Amino acid sequence: MMAGPAIELGITLRVLARDGADSAAQVVPGTEIGSETDLEALQRFAKGCDVITFDHEHVPTQHLLALTAAGVVVRPGPDALLHAQDKSVMRARLTELGVPCPRWRMVQDTTALTAFGDEVGWPVVLKTPRGGYDGKGVRVVGTAEEAADWLALGDALLAEERVSFTRELAVLVARSPHGQAAVYPVVETVQVDGICREVLAPAAIAEDHALAAQRAALSIAEGLDVTGVFAVEMFDTPDGVLVNELAMRPHNSGHWTIEGARTSQFEQHLRAVLDLPLGDTRMTAAHVAMSNVLGGDIAEMYSGYLHCMAHDPGVHIHMYGKVVRPGRKVGHVTTVGDHAEEVRARAVHAAAFLRGDIDG
Repeated sequence: MMAGPAIELGITLRVLARDGADSAAQVVPGTEIGSETDLEALQRFAKGCDVITFDHEHVPTQHLLALTAAGVVVRPGPDALLHAQDKSVMRARLTELGVPCPRWRMVQDTTALTAFGDEVGWPVVLKTPRGGYDGKGVRVVGTAEEAADWLALGDALLAEERVSFTRELAVLVARSPHGQAAVYPVVETVQVDGICREVLAPAAIAEDHALAAQRAALSIAEGLDVTGVFAVEMFDTPDGVLVNELAMRPHNSGHWTIEGARTSQFEQHLRAVLDLPLGDTRMTAAHVAMSNVLGGDIAEMYSGYLHCMAHDPGVHIHMYGKVVRPGRKVGHVTTVGDHAEEVRARAVHAAAFLRGDIDG
């Protein structure tokens, strides 16, 4: 999704992909095959690149430090990216910055987890500090004994209070190396089984909560010295907003910006990591809805285009070229318009038809 904006900006992309069938490898001619966990592959790939950036956070920190030590420009840098790679580091730093977060504690045994749960109230949310995404590495437990298998592994776990929230939010921010920052409107994300199903822009929240969310995201960008686009996932509560997690890259919660904002998150990321002036983040319509297309029983989804495009000529369908597997994000649809419920219903209908949940 960065290829189109790169062409328009006259920027040449290169991709390091594990497999030639990866989504980016299918559309970027300058693709090299290799693993992000292979330092030699990274070093070969970096030769001739002006800037190295990422579409996920799982590049080993020591490899990024080796690249920067050799003079490779890495954005976001390894010191910033660490806060998206390790939730324990992220929580500690956000607490230092005074960013509102759920109450948390690192625990390594049932005694510590029991003490924390008794203090904040059960159930509590337990997370592995590294490697989790889309609900993986997260567990809600009602007692310490329910986490005995994780605790038996001997690694410290992040325990957080279970927040009673009214909705989940996300805020996209872009920041360039010289410190310019731009923030997008706050959006609501609708999660099902730990996976984002819908994104609604703008979020229907109080103005003071929206401003607090944007200010928190901007303060994180500056405090962590972030470069590029990143997403701050939050909880909206009656008392204000709390920061849940960070994604230091263009993010699923920002896919709506392709049609819904004057500058998409993908163009904005290129501008930011290349230290170009940042683009306009205002919306192109009063309301925008994005619905993820998750894999189901239908392996071939392109035949669904005929119905979706005929039913709603204004729907925008994006498919990722991925092999369809149940529950896997394989695409998304976006709709824009003047009325929130109508826009949302159109996006949900198209995604449901492509998934095969409805047949008319």
